[in-house]
Amino acid sequence: MKIKIRYFLILFVSALLVTNPARAAELPCSDLLNFDRKPLADDEGVINLCDQYQGKVILVVNTASKCGYTYQYEGLEELYSRYKGQGLVVLGFPSNDFANQEPGDSKQIKTFCRLTYGVKFPMFEKTHVAYGTNDPLYRALAKHSGEYPRWNFHKYLINRQGQLVESYASRVEPLGGKLEGAVKELL
Repeated sequence: MKIKIRYFLILFVSALLVTNPARAAELPCSDLLNFDRKPLADDEGVINLCDQYQGKVILVVNTASKCGYTYQYEGLEELYSRYKGQGLVVLGFPSNDFANQEPGDSKQIKTFCRLTYGVKFPMFEKTHVAYGTNDPLYRALAKHSGEYPRWNFHKYLINRQGQLVESYASRVEPLGGKLEGAVKELL
């Protein structure tokens, strides 16, 4: 009986250490997050994704303002709003890689997202995300998932330990389905 209790206690304490956001932030930086990025239309400079988001559940999305999936901004913002208090962050990376559907500059993109969809989740400068890109973040995401985005609004879900959990095609809606379910499980 004592062995079972000790085993249970070891498992319980281990689970607390792994799932505790403060503890996760102390872990070495994940190779999926150790990148510097400039926030969208921000004159402040660059931030390191690890420094800013390590220990959170992260949804990385390549976005575009003139796409058939652009309406997903609304669902992404709602997802972020619902779960940010529990540790979710949505990171938007505008891209013009697919059919030139993100032609604007940083200020135009930021204005469009804020005024049209009320986007408050962090957005970053335009990024090349398609296969063959030289962007190190998207190369790392593709390496871990086995796929590059094939279109706008492709999503990558990363757990608190900085590990890729799943990759979702553009057609996967942010709310009410398997993506939101996976986010809730990770929180």
